[in-house]
Amino acid sequence: MSNDNEILVKVDGVSKKFCRDLKKSLWYGVKDVASELLPFGRKESGVRSQDSDENREATSSNSKFKIQNSKFPSPSLRDGEFWAVKDVSFELRRGECLGLIGRNGAGKTTLLKMLNGLIKPDAGSIEMRGRVGALIALGAGFNPILTGRENVYVNGSILGLTKEEIDTKIDDIIDFAEIREFIDSPVQSYSSGMQVRLGFAVATAMNPDILILDEVLAVGDAAFRNKCYKRVISLRKKAAVIFVSHGMEQVSRICDKILMLTKGQVHYLGDVPEGVQAYESANEDGSEGDDAFLSVSDPITDFSIFGLPGHVVSGQELQLDLRVDVSATLDHFTIRVLFYNASGGFAADGNCDLLDSQTALIPGSNHLRCVIPVVPLKNGKYQLAVNLIDSHGDLIIWSYKQHSITVKYAHSSAISDCQVSFQTTRI
Repeated sequence: MSNDNEILVKVDGVSKKFCRDLKKSLWYGVKDVASELLPFGRKESGVRSQDSDENREATSSNSKFKIQNSKFPSPSLRDGEFWAVKDVSFELRRGECLGLIGRNGAGKTTLLKMLNGLIKPDAGSIEMRGRVGALIALGAGFNPILTGRENVYVNGSILGLTKEEIDTKIDDIIDFAEIREFIDSPVQSYSSGMQVRLGFAVATAMNPDILILDEVLAVGDAAFRNKCYKRVISLRKKAAVIFVSHGMEQVSRICDKILMLTKGQVHYLGDVPEGVQAYESANEDGSEGDDAFLSVSDPITDFSIFGLPGHVVSGQELQLDLRVDVSATLDHFTIRVLFYNASGGFAADGNCDLLDSQTALIPGSNHLRCVIPVVPLKNGKYQLAVNLIDSHGDLIIWSYKQHSITVKYAHSSAISDCQVSFQTTRI
């Protein structure tokens, strides 16, 4: 019987390097293959192998494979090479979900491919126990010429299931993917959303011991994503899950620990809140203000925000002072404030309709104060966008991500992705 606390994934000092130059890469590849073919190179080669006592049970839930470290190629870098993954170690037990995060190019997909046995490490070792279900790239593993139904049987066979076992699961897979009317059409005619639906349904319906998911919830509508969340949470009870996403809300929702990679190395390994904060800080350092801009239209001649505090406590008041220069009177308008999280995703917004003469904008410089009584945002750094819309619905001020603010926790009831309410007065 399986131990609910058993280690299903063990990664020890894993490293992988690539070459930037194609010709050098091909030459290095030839040299490395030749080295492994030599008698003294075979023993240490980093091949995917199974314990001899378990060879006959490779497809059972108790199967185990180990990717050993390799002396060929050399662990040192040659001309033009770089480390895609460098000295990564972690363990994952049954019932745990690891959020693998990091900026683009951090080495996440390379690590996942090594975990799934698609490529082998240049150093270190990987141990995987049990059946592995993986969805590393959109449509990966699907033959575009075969139908969806045929691809289900092919993928199930690769996972070690018999035709009879797949027969019992095929209807559940089709129903979960919600593509029954297209299941007998070639996969090449599927949209990206349909492919990820079917791929996720196959990967999770085979009752894997280890489930690897790479950005699969980035495609699809909200209703399907909610189904995926529920399926992953259900699988977590009896499997180990590795989940890759740039959406920190998704990571916070289903993961219980985080591994953050930076340039192929472990930047953080631990609890979720601190990991999310580390990710957001890394994004702040690399992208703050890159896409900021201001656009104004008649009768607006200039706009600015001033007096914005450096931080605000979640659930408490936020005050924005605005300076609006106009060339003609504007008495009916709407102010909209939007918040974007550190990864660029929408977090919250709110509208304030100004219809009274006391807040009308008169020719010259006008000073307005917007007070948001309750800031419903989670801990982290946010960028602001402020719109001013006239009575005809035209956007005449668009201040985008020119200002940022840090939100700190006051209590656990703070939420995100919602609408805020605020009041605006003339000062």
